[in-house]
Amino acid sequence: QERTNAIAAARDAIKAQLSEDQLADPNLGSAFKKLESSILRGDIKDRALVTKVFSDYTIDAVVNFAAESYVDRSIKNPDLFLQSNVVGTQTLLEAARRAWQGAATGSAVRFIQVSAAEVYGELGATGLLTEQSELAPRTPYAASKAGADLMAAAYYETYGLPIAITRSSSNFGPFQFPEKLIPLVIERCRARQHVPMYGDGHQVRDWLYVEDHCSALDVVLERGLPGQVYNIGGGSEHSNLEVVSAVLAKLKANEALIEHVADRDRHDRRLALDNGKVSALGWRPSRTLDQGLDQTIAWYAANPEWLRQVTSGAYREYFRLYHSQRRSSS
Repeated sequence: QERTNAIAAARDAIKAQLSEDQLADPNLGSAFKKLESSILRGDIKDRALVTKVFSDYTIDAVVNFAAESYVDRSIKNPDLFLQSNVVGTQTLLEAARRAWQGAATGSAVRFIQVSAAEVYGELGATGLLTEQSELAPRTPYAASKAGADLMAAAYYETYGLPIAITRSSSNFGPFQFPEKLIPLVIERCRARQHVPMYGDGHQVRDWLYVEDHCSALDVVLERGLPGQVYNIGGGSEHSNLEVVSAVLAKLKANEALIEHVADRDRHDRRLALDNGKVSALGWRPSRTLDQGLDQTIAWYAANPEWLRQVTSGAYREYFRLYHSQRRSSS
């Protein structure tokens, strides 16, 4: 019953963010039918609201996905990332601490802080980042995620809050906002518009399909140990240029659409994670990059209205201004 109530709260939070058209979407509709849940719309920095949620519902676990995550935006507006990613995380941690204070928590993880590989900073041409790698963030986004991780770790050390921290590689899949690379390429390609490529395009990332990420989080929640960090990588290293070329090939588009623009400040050349620790819990990624791209492209092809809605208005103006500046400086 406790888990049902928690899932119900999560569903209400998601549903409130969606339009009537989105709720009518067969993909979302079927998902909501399968999942008994509630949706509450709000800001994780809102202490009164977060406290009320913990009071109104019996919550046995928290998985904190909430974050500002677009690196380019963090360079333009670092304060937003500090508030959402650090203050918001601390608000959730404190509410959980107060709600669970005195309760028998045993040895189970009850709070997962979802983080990212960028907290480690740039990796050299060889090797993999492990959970023992030094934190060396190079952008306001990465620094805000590292700060949130340290806050979560402090709540474990100081209060015994049963947290675990997960750090994933580059995610992709359905519903990803098209400021991120793969949906951006799909959206621009279908419109037969130029696809901006930062610098030479040889920045390497470890690509992870979103459902594989979620399955890893479920494993950590069920089998992980409090106070531990778990890297979650896709085991699929490819450069941005390779990924863009693969998407263009699948869409039968010409690579002439690629337009090299000025590189981003402090753009990490390579990030790749060692999966050994989470693999020991019984998790493995189930999809290759190629399989994940096929599923992702198929989803966007089947949901053009969703893509149209999220790429209208403010998004288009932001894209026009930001990338026109990069084009002029390249």
